[in-house]
Amino acid sequence: MTVPVQPSSSAGPEQTVDFNIIRERGPHAVFCGLTSIIWLHRKIQDAFFLVVGSRTCAHLMQSAAGVMIFAEPRFGTALIEERDLAGLADANEELDRVVARLLERRPDIRMLFLVGSCPSEVIKLDLEKAASRLSQQHMPQVRVLNYTGSGIETTFTEGEDTCLAALVPELPRETDADPASLLVVGSLADIVEDQFTRLFAEMGIHDVRYLPARRSDQLPAVGPNTRYILAQPFLNQCARALENLGATRLPAPFPLGVEGTTEWLRAAANAFGVDPALFEKVTTPGIERAQRGLAHIAEELKGKRIFLFPDSQLEIPLARFLHREAGMELVEVGTPYLHRQHLAEELAMLPKDTCLSEGQHLDKQLDRCREAHPDVVVCGLGLANPLEAEGMTTKWSIELVFTPIQGYDQAADLAELFARPLMRRAKLRV
Repeated sequence: MTVPVQPSSSAGPEQTVDFNIIRERGPHAVFCGLTSIIWLHRKIQDAFFLVVGSRTCAHLMQSAAGVMIFAEPRFGTALIEERDLAGLADANEELDRVVARLLERRPDIRMLFLVGSCPSEVIKLDLEKAASRLSQQHMPQVRVLNYTGSGIETTFTEGEDTCLAALVPELPRETDADPASLLVVGSLADIVEDQFTRLFAEMGIHDVRYLPARRSDQLPAVGPNTRYILAQPFLNQCARALENLGATRLPAPFPLGVEGTTEWLRAAANAFGVDPALFEKVTTPGIERAQRGLAHIAEELKGKRIFLFPDSQLEIPLARFLHREAGMELVEVGTPYLHRQHLAEELAMLPKDTCLSEGQHLDKQLDRCREAHPDVVVCGLGLANPLEAEGMTTKWSIELVFTPIQGYDQAADLAELFARPLMRRAKLRV
């Protein structure tokens, strides 16, 4: 398949880049969207995520989060028992009882997400109607929303997409008369968010908002003069919902590494008329710090071959960073879904002969990986141990979502995440 791509401002003269993409459908290995709760519940500080599902879902969440015995996290599971599925109990009454008990025990909750672990027809419960009913009961103290994290309907990071899309109808509205504002969309660690806010302020862009906000009473307003920029590449539904409210997307690469961060910031700066000289003055210190931090780590990665299995949808921006800034060779770059419009700037910066794959047929992809025997394999937890047993060096893709990796000050940390497995393997061989 040939994909025409327009390059970003850093990719040279205007041209199209053609890729031969392997499109596969078959057995696949990827976490379900429930796992996105692990970083979302840390981000939205007064929210609680109630998974309506089975004991299996509860065990998955506890395992993914590494919940300790004394921890009191802001997520839980409303278990669906056999009697519920058999229709012997009124599922809505049971859910109402669980929610009432939860809110009584945790009065600090201001936003409650009902997260479906399976489609409505499987759990025999319409969570959208349930959320509407419960919201009417508990407003204004608690706002109740719902979204799906079902592994049948979502993969790994798509849980964040469906969550943020559910938040969009709740956002305050602005009109044509309101001044232009910048909306950064996608969960970022607080320290990264603070760094970006400071850089934007130094450029003179002061009205910067974030989705998700840190608290439910700080939801950003959106309107025709909102310019939004994606911080994550997996927010398709959310982006569509924002555009339906009149917001305009700023095309940009994603803020991974020096190059990605600079072009991401430049897209916002250009949209708000920042003087190029001021932009250079603001970004130069960060660029220099990042380049110094990257220098010694890139030596560990230069010339190493990497194979990325589809999991987080971060694979293409990661591949661009690892190739252009760390000198790695790309054996295959897999992604669950390829959103050509949102990733156009990223694709334009990849080598023209990059092997891209969309979707997955696990057996075929494993065969290609084994045949290539790359130096590093990026994959999910389910594949990592078997591949390690075969002598390959792996990097867990889930860690790339949990760890702050965006921005200048995290560029060296991002590279080090890939260098560490290689250094560990080298020590084991000694």
